Amino acid sequence: MQLKYRGITGVLIFAASSLAFGQSTQGKAIRFIVPYPPGGGGDTLSRVIAQKLSESIGVPVVIENRGGAGGIIGTDLATKAAPDGLTLVLGTPSPITVAPFLQKKMPYDPIKDLAPVTLITVVPAVVTVHPSLPVRSVKQLIDLARSQPGALTYSSSGNGGTGHLSGLMLETMAKISMLHVPYKGTGPALTAIMSGEVSLSIGTIIATLPLLKSGRLRGLAVTSEKRSPVLPNLPAVAETLPGYSAGPFYGVLAPGGTPADIIARRRDELAKVLNDPELKGRLSAEGGEVVASTPAEFAALIKAEIARWGLVLKAAKIQPE
Repeated sequence: MQLKYRGITGVLIFAASSLAFGQSTQGKAIRFIVPYPPGGGGDTLSRVIAQKLSESIGVPVVIENRGGAGGIIGTDLATKAAPDGLTLVLGTPSPITVAPFLQKKMPYDPIKDLAPVTLITVVPAVVTVHPSLPVRSVKQLIDLARSQPGALTYSSSGNGGTGHLSGLMLETMAKISMLHVPYKGTGPALTAIMSGEVSLSIGTIIATLPLLKSGRLRGLAVTSEKRSPVLPNLPAVAETLPGYSAGPFYGVLAPGGTPADIIARRRDELAKVLNDPELKGRLSAEGGEVVASTPAEFAALIKAEIARWGLVLKAAKIQPE
């Protein structure tokens, strides 16, 4: 009888504390950390979602750009925030699924110190070149790289970013050698290729589509397994290198230790926004496929991606620094 009484008391205490927890944060602004500089695909996507979420729940959702170290700086900031549902962070492969293999000492544990809320979307990237580069296909790019080992350069949003890993996979599978030039974000990486500082870049459709349409960059292929309906005339890299598949995911996470009920509420709020017809149509037009997963599904994806990219980096003999 005593055990039963204690069990009921525990439930009542938890319910009361959860209610107080929710009341203490009700109506307060939400900080949405984007671990990259303004201008990239993740930043653009985050701003659209923040605006829609703010309109939906009636409180400000403030974007905070904290770029640097391939997303590690901003993500680390989020892991150290109070687990009260008022801090969210944009999650991408670089600081979550790849950094543990590239850094000898990580400031956080991606599994323990972050709480998945929802997977937003998975988008293919595009292999792009400066219009002056005399290649119009992946095969021609590979042939040029083989004829000039180490001469071609490619930009990315930083070491361990999707662009870096996509290029690394291209080098490994095609047996070519190129020079990777990391920048602090997708925006600067694309600026570098437009100015001719580098030969090529691999960036998301969201970020590169306007530049492809304007002719400032030339697209060679998409990194998804199949062609994208947004760029149907561009082949997939896999049509030249069977088995090639690379592309970033975007998701939302909270600090580790955030109560499950708070996570569930934030997930439901985001799912409502992501399933808004206007936002779904906008993402679809930019190459994104809305997912709006559960926290558990997003957690499973993160673990699977950690295992996959671990194998790629091991095959490329990349050592942590």
